[in-house]
Amino acid sequence: MIPARDEHSSVGSTIEHLHQELCRHSVPHEIVVVDDGSTDGTWDVLQRTAAAIRQLRPVRNDGPHGFGRAVIRGIDAATGDAVVIVMADESDDCHDVVRYWHKLNEGYDAVFGSRFISGGATIDYPWPKYVLNRLFNFFIRVLFGLKFNDITNAFKAYRTKTLDGLRPFLAPHFNLTVELPLKTIVRGYSWTVIPITWRNRRAGLAKLKIKEMGARYMFVVLYVWLEKYFSRGDYRKPSGS
Repeated sequence: MIPARDEHSSVGSTIEHLHQELCRHSVPHEIVVVDDGSTDGTWDVLQRTAAAIRQLRPVRNDGPHGFGRAVIRGIDAATGDAVVIVMADESDDCHDVVRYWHKLNEGYDAVFGSRFISGGATIDYPWPKYVLNRLFNFFIRVLFGLKFNDITNAFKAYRTKTLDGLRPFLAPHFNLTVELPLKTIVRGYSWTVIPITWRNRRAGLAKLKIKEMGARYMFVVLYVWLEKYFSRGDYRKPSGS
């Protein structure tokens, strides 16, 4: 599932490389790409690519827009039994999607990747963004008592039944990237972590605006923290599911 806003320069190659990798490893798949109000020809690229790749399902988020809203639109449109959220700028390694699939098949409800454990890697990560990332992830780890150190990365895999158990979704923007994994953990779904590789985008502009997202991230983190300690288990994974 790929959210895309003004990604005409990279979304086509992202789809093609992902499709080739999944076919190479015989992974049954669909690729749902949500155009989140693009004005640069992204939709035209999706239409042309869909003519060549039958597994591609372009979807439009007609509004309101926002990264989280686009992801939710894609989750709702997906028909498979699992969803991997992949960035349109090809910053995520498509081979890691295959590794997620194998891990899910071991029986986990979700699989998270970390760029900051042995075997993980980042390439051309902007230094200011790296510092803020490490500080905020450390804060989350302390608040929730976690060893997992890459909560804020969107590139993760979930069983569809897991995502259904995380509803209702609250975050309309990039803060959905922390809502989904934290709810997965707090609500008692099984999960594991594998090392992944991230590469800075080679075309287009980054959509995440750190100054705009600070309070929104904090809202979601504190909301899930309150759920953990005060909901009395009302949202926990049903036993036997």
